Amino acid sequence: MTLPPLALTMGEPAGIGPEITLAAWRAVRAAGPAFFLIGDPALLPGAPIARIAAPEEAEAAFPDALPVLPLALPAPATPGRLDPRNAPAVIASIEQAVAFAKAGRAGGVVTNPIQKSVLTAAGFPHPGHTEFLGELAGTGLPPVMMLACPGLRVVPVTIHLSLKRAVAELTTEAIVTQGRTVAASLRRDFGIAQPRLVVAGLNPHAGEDGTMGREDIEIVAPAVAALRAAGIAVRGPLPADTLFTPRARAGYDCALCMYHDQALIPVKTLDMDGGVNVTLGLSIVRTSPDHGTALDIAGQGLADPGSLIAALRMAAGMARHRAEGHAA
Repeated sequence: MTLPPLALTMGEPAGIGPEITLAAWRAVRAAGPAFFLIGDPALLPGAPIARIAAPEEAEAAFPDALPVLPLALPAPATPGRLDPRNAPAVIASIEQAVAFAKAGRAGGVVTNPIQKSVLTAAGFPHPGHTEFLGELAGTGLPPVMMLACPGLRVVPVTIHLSLKRAVAELTTEAIVTQGRTVAASLRRDFGIAQPRLVVAGLNPHAGEDGTMGREDIEIVAPAVAALRAAGIAVRGPLPADTLFTPRARAGYDCALCMYHDQALIPVKTLDMDGGVNVTLGLSIVRTSPDHGTALDIAGQGLADPGSLIAALRMAAGMARHRAEGHAA
């Protein structure tokens, strides 16, 4: 089965996106997956690039040169130096990639890291990629952020909130909604016919029968019961301190975690350089490296492309599962 190439966004032009893009192409050019960059060719001086006019031209060019669909920057980019004038081009790269994926001309979207502060200063109203992609390619349900590496997938139910706010805003409904989206995506995008979920407890020892807080009894446990009633194989709430051992990880396909660090610490401990950020619940496939723009090392040839390579390969696998028609 031949799939369309993946669309890779430009990301923050002053960050490490250009160099990891080139390094990723060199790593996968022989075996694929094929992809094309939507960005300014000036970001890759001296690199073997092929300017293309349409996604359909990318696959033929890919073995010999990095296909680039040109999108000019308003201002020259200097590694490590942010310039808000380039924010509209960064946003346009995302919009074009999504449009190609929605039209079936790209197999999926892989996004290079963005600098949220620059986009916010330019009037970008979204907290980040996930929310923007939900607007561009949503399905009516809130998009879900999943972090994945070999041997572990996690979903933080609450994301970029202080711990105090995360506890206050955690609801049974949010856990149920995200659990249903995760189960459907594991079937559709990962080919897992009978997904197995676990739900981490919020409190130490999952509250220990209410002696360490009643949230696990009053908020988390009812969500687990509702997911189970919907036909989803799920266990919990389980103590988070034993949920990520090798033996425990073998017993589930994804862990729903109650707050940001509960989910991200185990993934980054297991595979800091190869983790992938996946947006679930979209009409398209979307993955991203699980790191930021790394302005402090941009342009120095120090950036590790491992997470971008993993994101490209995961996106290709997800696109293949969708093309094969795995039921959600």
